[in-house]
Amino acid sequence: MSYEAYAKSQRTTSDARDVEYRAFVTSTRALIAAGEGEGANLAEALHINRSLWEALAADCANTTNQLPVETRAQIIGLSRWVSTYSRKVLRSQESVDALIDVNRIMMDGLAGREAATPETA
Repeated sequence: MSYEAYAKSQRTTSDARDVEYRAFVTSTRALIAAGEGEGANLAEALHINRSLWEALAADCANTTNQLPVETRAQIIGLSRWVSTYSRKVLRSQESVDALIDVNRIMMDGLAGREAATPETA
């Protein structure tokens, strides 16, 4: 998913949160399938996920973004972590589980749900 495609899809929908949620669903499903050895291969799933996070970071770096500055900085930081962690996954040093967890937390936030924590899970 390129930044241009992400930006275009945001312009053509009335609810950007819904577009972002669907993008996370697609990315997370690819990671789950790759982690289970099904469907998309691992490198492709990681590329899809990194592209999503890069698009989010680029959007958050834009001065017209309406999110609070602190939230934008946190998303940019998470994007950097996703990129670094994904390289470790590719080198078989880590599993995709943490990436899936972060994506699910983002999906919960986009859906207006409180993310599960160890105390509430």
